[in-house]
Amino acid sequence: MNGAKDPLHGLTLEAIVTELVAYFGWAELGQRIDIKCFRIDPSVASSLKFLRKTPWARAKVESLYLFMRREQARADRPSA
Repeated sequence: MNGAKDPLHGLTLEAIVTELVAYFGWAELGQRIDIKCFRIDPSVASSLKFLRKTPWARAKVESLYLFMRREQARADRPSA
């Protein structure tokens, strides 16, 4: 099955945005991905509305999410 290899499989866009906000905060998220819905009066609802209509922005959000997960995994590994 292809879904098993896709790290985003089973995740909603809302879950991805919510985790990114919890990890980075709106200010840093707006710096990392320069879209208005992250910088001006940000909310999960307005972000979802924009991201669902804008494939390039959604791709950036998904890419940043995967980066965040790699960073979390690296931080969770015990140092030798």
